[in-house]
Amino acid sequence: MLRLFFTPVVLGDVEALVALRVEAMRESLARIGRFDPARARERFLAGFSPAHTRHIDAHGERVGFIVTKPQADCLLLDHLYVRPAHQGRGIGSAVLEQVFGEARAMALPIRVGALRGSDANRFYIRHGFQEVERGEHDNYYIRPVSCHTAQP
Repeated sequence: MLRLFFTPVVLGDVEALVALRVEAMRESLARIGRFDPARARERFLAGFSPAHTRHIDAHGERVGFIVTKPQADCLLLDHLYVRPAHQGRGIGSAVLEQVFGEARAMALPIRVGALRGSDANRFYIRHGFQEVERGEHDNYYIRPVSCHTAQP
């Protein structure tokens, strides 16, 4: 049985979070010729907010992290990273169920972006997100409030 725990992040965790982000995104970024650890670090640090960031722990091990930021018109799922060695085990889906509950409690849709060409695009579509915009490097999705009670 998969049991996840979400633990708070502190400012001192930032380098470990950056390293996890780079580890999780390396393959997708390399596939499109955009792997640059320095740029990945800078982009993460530019929006880092410990108050909105939580570690994801499973079976006593830190396996990823999530960043959710309430906005006026949506709950922004800013980051969801699971270590590659732990992907494909239902962790991301279980994390999304938590996020769905939070969004439902706020009566807000969820917005997320995913790197074009990343497997994350299929993951979000499978969980009820609808593409609403394409940027130069990212696709953007919304999961309407009405979806929050549906099972993926």
